[in-house]
Amino acid sequence: MEQNHTASTIQITGFEAIRQQLAGYASTAQGKALAAGIVPYLSELELKKHMRETTQARKLLEEQGTPPLPRMERVEEYLDKAVRGEMLLPEQIEQIGEFLTAIRRLRSYLEKGKERQVGIAFYCDNLRSLEELSAELERSVRGGRVDDYASPNLRDIRRELSLLEEKIRVKAENALRAAKNYAADSFVVKRNGRICIPIKKEYRSRVMGSLIDKSSTGMTLFIEPTTVTELREEYEWYLVEEETEVHRILYELVNQIAEHEADLREDIRVVVLLDVVFAKGKLSAGMKAVEPVITTGRHIRIRQARYPELNSDDCVPLDFTLGEQGRGMVITGPNTGGKTVAIKTVGLFSLMACSGLHLPCEEAEIAMQDQVLCDIGDGQNIADNLSTFSAHIGNVLEILRRVTPDSLVILDELGSGTDPAEGMGIAVAILEQLRLSGCLFLATTHYPEVKEYADRYQEITNARMGFDRESLRPLYRLEMGKAGESCALYIAKRLGLPEAMLRMAAHEAYGGRKNGLEERLLADLGLQQRAEGEKEKEHTEAMKPEKMKVPQLVRIRQQTEPFEERLFQRGDSVTVGSEQQIGIVVKPEDRNGMVLVQIKKEKQLISHKRLQLKVAAKELYPENYDFSIIFDTVENRKARHRLEKGHQEGLVVPAEE
Repeated sequence: MEQNHTASTIQITGFEAIRQQLAGYASTAQGKALAAGIVPYLSELELKKHMRETTQARKLLEEQGTPPLPRMERVEEYLDKAVRGEMLLPEQIEQIGEFLTAIRRLRSYLEKGKERQVGIAFYCDNLRSLEELSAELERSVRGGRVDDYASPNLRDIRRELSLLEEKIRVKAENALRAAKNYAADSFVVKRNGRICIPIKKEYRSRVMGSLIDKSSTGMTLFIEPTTVTELREEYEWYLVEEETEVHRILYELVNQIAEHEADLREDIRVVVLLDVVFAKGKLSAGMKAVEPVITTGRHIRIRQARYPELNSDDCVPLDFTLGEQGRGMVITGPNTGGKTVAIKTVGLFSLMACSGLHLPCEEAEIAMQDQVLCDIGDGQNIADNLSTFSAHIGNVLEILRRVTPDSLVILDELGSGTDPAEGMGIAVAILEQLRLSGCLFLATTHYPEVKEYADRYQEITNARMGFDRESLRPLYRLEMGKAGESCALYIAKRLGLPEAMLRMAAHEAYGGRKNGLEERLLADLGLQQRAEGEKEKEHTEAMKPEKMKVPQLVRIRQQTEPFEERLFQRGDSVTVGSEQQIGIVVKPEDRNGMVLVQIKKEKQLISHKRLQLKVAAKELYPENYDFSIIFDTVENRKARHRLEKGHQEGLVVPAEE
């Protein structure tokens, strides 16, 4: 269950967002809670059963519309109270009655599906409509009160109360007419629950009756006439009788509800189950998804997959196959070329399919996994003082400890965040361990040596994200069976980098290897291979000042500036990670992508991937602004000011960060 799929995997693949979306389609509180906690099934029979139910729910939704599922606000709570023998209020009993009425409507909805032999519709056989109990509750309680006709005795009592109310009103009005010369007003009033006549204070002795209240000024007294008092006492006696009879009826209804506890709990169970199943059907319809084929064979095949969090109009569909030709895949390609989205899509689709959900694609065949293990994103943990590389390695070690032949492992930017040579070696070592484990695995990388490693083993496939050499833009399309190419050299060539420099760059990057990468790259660039002596001569000639064509190189540098432009500048206001802490950039990113940021007077190195620009420095500060005011202490600034006036013996000023 969820312990086999870490919280980070559920979050970073986007599965948590899918669970929340699913919960939003549920109607009941219990259904929402179950939907929000859905996890992949480990039993093939159980998974295929739930997948069929999702498909059948989608079918019923399309043919019959939304089912009349009861909301069951607090039905289970009221049932628990009834079983404990506690009295329920009339409105609480009425909610249970409304629940049973909704059960009848739901049974009718499912009966129509049974006629067409839709499997999920046969859940209606598990629903107990409890007609007798429902009729008794409906007859006894209406509008939040016990109805007059709940019992003959209650009907008689309330009839007597109604008659007495009328008699009291008549007696009071007669008393008021008799005392009209002493009255402060021409109508009877109700004070403290009693019918009274308003009498002027000075005439109190002229009117027989009990003083009930007086006006704020004290000039008007409210008198209950003696003729009314006797009737009022009789009325109060009947009120006690009414209350006793109402309590008796409520306890009788509570006992009847408690006697049907098992049936009511089964109804609640089935409603919650159907609520989650129909939520899956609604999610499927909302995503225009299809039922995937579930297999125990170790392969995944997806056609025209759409990552759910991306706008379908902007998303380039993914075609992907793994396990048919090999168990592992190494994906290369340019930054922002879609590598991470591609591998997240595969991980998310595996989690969704194994949870009985349909997939937003044209067709899919998904292998059951005992767990999906991911390391995607920089994973930096400032609290533990971990670098990006340390965080990656910690995650990978945990993955290698847990991996089994039935697992799917997804690794992003394998070996990144450290010295390139060492990072490459570690990346190859990790892939070798995954290859030996027998699991299915996906990894993205920039290292050419990793591509060469993948070429050595039949069970590992090279793949790349497509790149348009003409427009110099990524295509966001996965091309399997092909190793990624050096987009940087194509860009440099298009922008006018001399051929001699291109050859030198290709030789430095790929020369000395026996895999022919240098030769293939030069051929793709439209350049010919040179002998070693010719290379040296050509390079020497090309580097002479008169051969450099300085204006052209200046233009090239200007044109390529957007590709080398720093993401953040000193003084930029940024937000950090999901916590959205606000900081100020002290130093732009270094070659490893680490940015020095000041947060609450504390300076921290943070990966640029975790930062988002809030307000640029040029919008916050004037030109040539002295940032030491922000980043340095008052003492250091004063010391520097003193140094500007001349040498100060023994004065040491720390270098500003």
